[in-house]
Amino acid sequence: MTEQPTVLITAATGNVGPYAASHLLRRGARVRALVLENDPGIARLPEGVEVHYGDLAVPESLDPALEGVDAVFWMWPFFTLSVATAPVVLKKIEQQARRIALVSSVGVHIGLEPVDNNCHAYLEKLIEQTSLEWTFLRTTGFMANALGFAPQIRGGDVVRFPYGAASRTSVHEGDLAAVGACALTEDGHDGRTYLVSGPQALTQEEQLQIIGEVIGRSLRWEDVHAEEARRQMVATGWPPSYADGALDYFATLTRQPEVGSSTVAEVTGRPAHTFRQWVEEHVDAFR
Repeated sequence: MTEQPTVLITAATGNVGPYAASHLLRRGARVRALVLENDPGIARLPEGVEVHYGDLAVPESLDPALEGVDAVFWMWPFFTLSVATAPVVLKKIEQQARRIALVSSVGVHIGLEPVDNNCHAYLEKLIEQTSLEWTFLRTTGFMANALGFAPQIRGGDVVRFPYGAASRTSVHEGDLAAVGACALTEDGHDGRTYLVSGPQALTQEEQLQIIGEVIGRSLRWEDVHAEEARRQMVATGWPPSYADGALDYFATLTRQPEVGSSTVAEVTGRPAHTFRQWVEEHVDAFR
């Protein structure tokens, strides 16, 4: 890897991309962000990032962004794009880059997600067949998922959603990005599969209590039937199969907490952020 590697981030304006850009810049990389034309999230990218317009659905549109890159922080927008073009996109990455870090899922780690569902496990399989130095970041839920409760919290004191007893080891998106930045700019991560989680298991109801403590209000959780939540999730853009999978997974987490790891501390050399710290950073979203 060169002294100042050039790294391309795909799906760069989502929950993880801006953090990834910041961590890579701090580590001395030249950072490119692949974004769609008229992407409303471009302003979230830090100063110093080189913006390239392109679409993963149109692989040839990536050519200018990939020219001369050393590594790719690869995220795929599963909610809005099928993986039909993923093999061609990956081939183009392989022709230019040496390293790749894929944001994958805990569902692969625990064997819940099969290769033939054309999601994270499928992309991992594709990458394993390349000559790239790869690292898989199998993440648990994002702490940012709690933002889904923000409208209910701003509008009242009760959050209605299924499975309040579901216990997750949610990770700060910045911590996931930091692990990926290390994998792309340091030696020693080739062929590694990391389970990336937060430092503690909290039920959804416990997360709500912490939000209430930070904003100074008493909040209450109210379980609703999963089918009601499914209708709402699909109405807001979730593919039905993804909504079903997520709700089924939440049901299992009411009986056994989600798996966790110390990967963030081991790879970055500092502790993972807690959920309370994440809420303090995003407190305005709940007020």
